[in-house]
Amino acid sequence: KQYRGAILRSRVHSELQTNHSVTEAIYAAGFNASSRFYEHVARMLAMQPSEYRAGAEGVMIRFAVGECSLGSILVAATGRGVCAVSLGDDPDVLLHDLERQFPRAQLVGADSEFEAIVAHVVGAVEADPKVALDTLPIDIQGTAFQERVWRALRAIPQGTTTTYAELAQAIGAPTAFRAVARACADNRIAVLIPCHRVVRSDGSLSGYRWGVERKRSLLEREARA
Repeated sequence: KQYRGAILRSRVHSELQTNHSVTEAIYAAGFNASSRFYEHVARMLAMQPSEYRAGAEGVMIRFAVGECSLGSILVAATGRGVCAVSLGDDPDVLLHDLERQFPRAQLVGADSEFEAIVAHVVGAVEADPKVALDTLPIDIQGTAFQERVWRALRAIPQGTTTTYAELAQAIGAPTAFRAVARACADNRIAVLIPCHRVVRSDGSLSGYRWGVERKRSLLEREARA
């Protein structure tokens, strides 16, 4: 069911971008009735199909940029959940990256309610044992394979690591460890999808989207916690 949902989501994304009308996209994606499409579209897109065709124009994404022990941190969320958590040295660079990911969205600065979400994410970065990573909803969409990898990443216990080969085995694709590594690299939500817990087979640290030293620091503080 999860695989079928991911395939439908991929088809919807593609057809909405290439067809002249939403109606054409509905049937080209494989839905046999528009009612079934609209029943699922909010969950699949986090926006109306006409908004998606316009490149997410006008879709509201709340965000905040702050500081933590690993440098600058950006947290962003749609109405469905957290869509980006980025770490870096320059807050302006993090914000520009968010603008590139969602070029036509309406980016809105954080309010007091959103600050609580940011505090939760920062607590996760600092390996606060009272902060549970799986309590915040996330909104990230990828291929069926990527979503299998991201789900498996969220199942890795805090304070432990696994290898790319072991992760490939866990999702039932034992020979696909290179594809697993690419899916980890494509993850845009640091810490909440803990791709930093995956290491090479010899235990050494591989590349990390937000810097190998940050990966090392995250693993060390989680081990202490």
